[in-house]
Amino acid sequence: MLAGHTRRVIDGELGDFLRSRRERLSPAEVGLWAGARRRTPGLRRAELATLAGVSVDYLVRLEQGRDTRPSTQILGALARALQLDETDRFHLQQLATIMRGTELCTRPGLARDVRPSVRALLDRLDPSPAYVANHVADVLAWNDAWDRLARPIGLINDGAPNLLRFLFTDPRARDAFPHWSDVADEQVARLHELRLGDPITERLADELTRTAGAEFGERWQRRPLTGSRTGATAVTHPAAGTLRLTIEVLELADRDRQQLVVHLPADAATAVGLDRLVGARPGGLHAVTA
Repeated sequence: MLAGHTRRVIDGELGDFLRSRRERLSPAEVGLWAGARRRTPGLRRAELATLAGVSVDYLVRLEQGRDTRPSTQILGALARALQLDETDRFHLQQLATIMRGTELCTRPGLARDVRPSVRALLDRLDPSPAYVANHVADVLAWNDAWDRLARPIGLINDGAPNLLRFLFTDPRARDAFPHWSDVADEQVARLHELRLGDPITERLADELTRTAGAEFGERWQRRPLTGSRTGATAVTHPAAGTLRLTIEVLELADRDRQQLVVHLPADAATAVGLDRLVGARPGGLHAVTA
């Protein structure tokens, strides 16, 4: 069974998620007239309740975390009324599964150990930069190629690098990532997707809300989801210039919620730049698009 504190967090998480999706859906999108004096962002509770065929009182209980076991029929009706996409529906299903207690035991704590086989895989991935991170963006292990990419931009100055803390609290991050806002959106979305009632994630979110202010806090309150395990980003490196990288994120097969993140050159110029940076033979890396 879920521990008491985790249970309370996940109950509130479902309500917060439903409210965030209600507030971002405009009346016009569901065929309603907004009116001149509307102050509520998105749909009113009464409007959503009518669309979903539930009572306003029941919707209030759901959003406040006082009803912890909504039926699949009610969740389906809310998903349709809120026009949730596939990513949002999957996340809603995950929250509902945990709330019903269908997981057999408490979720693991903060996992920092990386299996020897995974460390060996990291080494085999050289000269492609790669690292392993846990669900709160702590970087736990990396290969030599990623060290050469990340250390000069300031990401691994200390012994326990964290991608989110670097992005939101280190001024060097904005120089390192020319599309900083997009990278920040993606990392916050990933943190939100992996949280699932975890109090460790909540503590990190509270910390970053205090230290980074609205840059993090407003993103976190939107309850973003990405649904993507691939993408592209640009990194400005002091020795190699601007590198365009294709990113592949692989979920490791264990309960520790660790991810293997691999960077590949997205164009020919980046392939040449990475070859030089990581000391690979010329032509050792080839451009791969997302």
